[in-house]
Amino acid sequence: MRPETRLVHGGRPSEGPLSVPVVLTAPYHEEGYAGEEGTPTWEAFEAAIGELEGGGAVAFSSGMAAASAVLEPLPLGARVVGPAVGYTGVRVLLRERAAAGRIELEEVDLTDTEAVLRACEGAALLWAEPLTNPLVGVAELDRLCEGAHAAGAEVVVDATFATPLLLRPLELGADVVMHSATKFIGGHSDLLMGVATGRTAERTDALRHARGLLGATPGALEAFLALRGLRTLAVRLERAQATAMVLAERLAAHPGVSEVHYPGLPSDPGHGRAARLLDGFGAMLAFEVPGGPEAAQALCERVRVVIHATSLGGVETLMERRSRYPQEATPESLLRVSVGLEHVEDLWEDLDAALGSVANGLH
Repeated sequence: MRPETRLVHGGRPSEGPLSVPVVLTAPYHEEGYAGEEGTPTWEAFEAAIGELEGGGAVAFSSGMAAASAVLEPLPLGARVVGPAVGYTGVRVLLRERAAAGRIELEEVDLTDTEAVLRACEGAALLWAEPLTNPLVGVAELDRLCEGAHAAGAEVVVDATFATPLLLRPLELGADVVMHSATKFIGGHSDLLMGVATGRTAERTDALRHARGLLGATPGALEAFLALRGLRTLAVRLERAQATAMVLAERLAAHPGVSEVHYPGLPSDPGHGRAARLLDGFGAMLAFEVPGGPEAAQALCERVRVVIHATSLGGVETLMERRSRYPQEATPESLLRVSVGLEHVEDLWEDLDAALGSVANGLH
């Protein structure tokens, strides 16, 4: 079956209720405990994700919990190649582990394939984002997986921006793929969850073991909501990325915008890679405005339909000024946009009015 069909049917029971209910328990009769063995609600979600990704999925309490579990088996002093520009939480996690002497960290630009492959020599693990956060750069994931494995490194891919519909990293050779299920998978900004999928049974078992030891188990309601959100991912993503393309094109032509980052634009440096590797260009974009952080902040304060908030992947369009994160090597005037399901013209009229207001205010 195609991924869109698997979204709808994955993890459904063969008899009884059409949807697995919320199962609220910790212990089972005689032997067994949810912390180690899971629950039917978790298992249904894991089965659906595993079918999509082509491996064994393990649900976690958050995306960061999944990331921590992925890193847990690394031996002391292991060399890790991580993103110079990527999700802030993971970059802080890697830096703090390096500062404590638990790993040796080298940060690289994931869009510079040759630099990444050079860095992988002698590394135990490469942490990659196929669509980088927040600049939406495009990594050559097929080449990175091949080159990292040739150098003896395991490859972990955070595919949150891409979702399992646009890219399935295990098919390209990745060892583990993870998502913040809080985002596009849940899709409604009402839960915290993560999920990691191993290419082999051994890797999946290690993830499940780490989940139990770290206490990173998901809630039953969260697992139920994540699976329900997964069912509509295809239609949500189709609408959102169509709108993202329109907004990116119009922003690129707007005099109040200095640069747009969206791989769907033919002028974007990652366009060719995205067209080759992905099944769509996604619903995330970023743009820069002249005037520095003051202009970017003013724009966030003047939008009315677009919501100024952190997070992504929900039905509502969110915009965030990224330069407020000191760990990021990103432009001070950068704005990250997660495109939602509103009417494209309402979104554009809102952005256009806010951009005009900021330009007039600065002059």
